[in-house]
Amino acid sequence: MIQVVEPATEEVIAEVPSAGVEETDAAVARARKAFPAWRALAPSDRAALLHRLADALAGRAGDLATLEARNVGKPIGDARGEMQMVVDTFRYYAGAPERLLGQTIPVAGGVDMTFHEPLGVVGLIVPWNFPLLIASWKVAPALAAGNTVVLKPAALTPLTALQLERIALEAGVPEGVVNVVAGPGSVSGRRLVEHPEVAKIAFTGSTEVGRGIAGEAAATIKRVTLELGGKSANVVFADADLERAAAAAPMAVFGNAGQDCCARSRILVERSALDEFMAALEPEVSGLRVGDPLDEATQMGPLISAEQRQTVASFVPDDAPVAIRGSAPDGAGYWFPPTVLAPVSNSDRAAREEIFGPVACVIPFSDELEAVEIANDTIYGLSGSIWTRDGAKALRIARALDTGALSINSNTSVRVATPFGGFKQSGVGRELGPDALEHYTDLKNVFYATEAP
Repeated sequence: MIQVVEPATEEVIAEVPSAGVEETDAAVARARKAFPAWRALAPSDRAALLHRLADALAGRAGDLATLEARNVGKPIGDARGEMQMVVDTFRYYAGAPERLLGQTIPVAGGVDMTFHEPLGVVGLIVPWNFPLLIASWKVAPALAAGNTVVLKPAALTPLTALQLERIALEAGVPEGVVNVVAGPGSVSGRRLVEHPEVAKIAFTGSTEVGRGIAGEAAATIKRVTLELGGKSANVVFADADLERAAAAAPMAVFGNAGQDCCARSRILVERSALDEFMAALEPEVSGLRVGDPLDEATQMGPLISAEQRQTVASFVPDDAPVAIRGSAPDGAGYWFPPTVLAPVSNSDRAAREEIFGPVACVIPFSDELEAVEIANDTIYGLSGSIWTRDGAKALRIARALDTGALSINSNTSVRVATPFGGFKQSGVGRELGPDALEHYTDLKNVFYATEAP
């Protein structure tokens, strides 16, 4: 059994059967059996079922948000926002089955046509930081394209994924189309990657685990989509609106207690504006409300586990250059205060490795060239921000950064209708937007001869 612990209280809130190889194989078999009928369903009928699923999720959004807040330790307001995006994601892809179009290509001797064909059974492996949200990014386009799915949530946070399976059945999605296996990644996750009847793996998680999945998937030539780690740069120029940049910077790192691959945890600040920026940043960090995830006023909750808290603490030893430290509750719960290290060199461990916790590093730079050099000096390239009032400069920097999702004068990365994914070792492929659909299909080419005999 998996004991599910509430991070804010350290108490067990549920026990879930732990899926092993046998249970994973059974889920794949159910998905395989359901695939022909789901694939053959008229696009309008598949779209209608996805709309019904979105409606059902909307009707349960409040309960799902509370469950997610308790299981992950995220503020209830954030959890509600995530559930709205879950609903929006299913609605967006409900429009896709009737718009997954091929082409006709003029060629000599006939007509050439292309078709987007579903892959079959796809394995979806999601992390513990945004359990149902990231599941929706994978499940919705996979179903829209005509695939059946086996979803493996993280063992720490399986509760909303199990609810998704039940809600899909209640909404009329045929049995076997959506399957959930809650088990350790080393067992059920590995089995999905190895299974010869799983056509694709879509994984969100650490770069280290992603490397292993890519290698193991190669044995059966599986398609893979990998959304991996990040060490994103938040680049602040002296000509920016410094108060606005400083006000936005904390939650760009400390949202979800820093457990976010998009976290802009390297704050690059032009030297001439460093003192002014730090002065504006301090009250923003010190004033963050850290506490009970179910309290409407809470802005940051606990870390997911004692192990994660220990890992985060290792990046802030006694001699660390702590410039700003916020507060955190005492007593039960995996709490860690929002912390800003400054000044930091980009060669320091805290600036090189993905901390996955509420720790930011402030790194000074002298000019555009150095800002780009520092921002790109990482194995990652997932997200980031650029703050400046100079539009031409903003676009120059945006084109120069080796990063998949950038914002100018904003710290947001993700929208349902736009592609999301990373450069370099931050991943392969794209989630969301129309681009995600192509990663759940194969492109078939058909030539039809029309020459007279």
